Amino acid sequence: MKLTNGNQVTLLRNGTEYFPALEQAIDSSSTEIQLQCYIFEADSAGIRIANALKRAAQRKVDVCVLLDGFGCKDTPKEFLDDMRQSAVKVLIYRPKISPWTFKRHRLRRLHSKISVMDGTTAFVGGINIVDDMNAPSLVPPRVDYAVKVQGPLVAHIHHRVRHLWRWMTWLSWHLHPPMSALPPPAPVAGHAQAAFVFRDNALHRKDIEAAYLEAIKNAKSEIIIANAYFLPGVRFRHALSNASKRGVRVVLLLQAQVEFWLLNQASKALYASFLQDGIEIHEYQKSHMHSKVAVIDAQWATVGSSNIDPFSLMLAHEANVVVKDAVFALLLRNDLETALQFRSRQLVPASWKRKGLPSRAMAWIGYGMVRLLMGMVGIDERNP
Repeated sequence: MKLTNGNQVTLLRNGTEYFPALEQAIDSSSTEIQLQCYIFEADSAGIRIANALKRAAQRKVDVCVLLDGFGCKDTPKEFLDDMRQSAVKVLIYRPKISPWTFKRHRLRRLHSKISVMDGTTAFVGGINIVDDMNAPSLVPPRVDYAVKVQGPLVAHIHHRVRHLWRWMTWLSWHLHPPMSALPPPAPVAGHAQAAFVFRDNALHRKDIEAAYLEAIKNAKSEIIIANAYFLPGVRFRHALSNASKRGVRVVLLLQAQVEFWLLNQASKALYASFLQDGIEIHEYQKSHMHSKVAVIDAQWATVGSSNIDPFSLMLAHEANVVVKDAVFALLLRNDLETALQFRSRQLVPASWKRKGLPSRAMAWIGYGMVRLLMGMVGIDERNP
């Protein structure tokens, strides 16, 4: 992970802050837009962003949209065709999603959420193109984060999304006109050090996990991780436990709402050992928490698409921005502290120990089933 100096990194909370900023950047673009995401719904947010993309294409901006085949399996074809008819280039990443082919490659999805405009402004985070109120929880809105990046780091992000787009055009036989040369790196825009960290299934399979592990290893006082789907591997669990044992406050803010029952039960199987090691576990109660963020020592922070589970760390395309900047880290930390104090419930070790045998057995059955499925698709934590 290489930190780049001179960036402006702006924290965006939920779609209420993200979509206006994204729409404005699209409307301000003049040469090229790259947008890649897992879900693009035909709801109010999706229609808003689709219309902005169509406006850009109609003024001759080169608009390239790459969507995941599974995440967008329910997106109406007419909705995507309407964008195509307005000169928006739309491709689908791994469109084959047959449930009868339970193979590892079918689970390798495009889970990252990245947009780059003109090589000068980028957005990275966990927010899909879907309205906050269109949430699986009975109590919306969805809670999530993204960042707007300006400065030299954008060149790294731009290179990545262009590379994947070119690869997909070649694989799908969509021979679009060649792209222009990458623009020079954007000038200094702020004071933040930042890095773009992504995961793929080639040369960067462990980069996001490695960035987390390095930061956890060097933590001096506090680690706060807010993650919607939390089922870390052995190395990650040991790193958190070792940090707690050396006196670092370790806080996990996890999802209370159950979206995927099996993963939820598997996560709970780890609670007892975490609580025994002095790690705080808080469950977010107010709505559906989709966050994938962390703050360490109020100096280091990350915002992105990567959950801390086998799917994100071992199979999917993911993208995070790591920020080393006290102002940004404190802003995110304060937001998470508010959630911890007023929107979450902390699990007490004594009460967790008193959980009935059926609850504990169900958690371990869920954990065993997840491990079995990982083995069936050939996932090995030691060599993903």
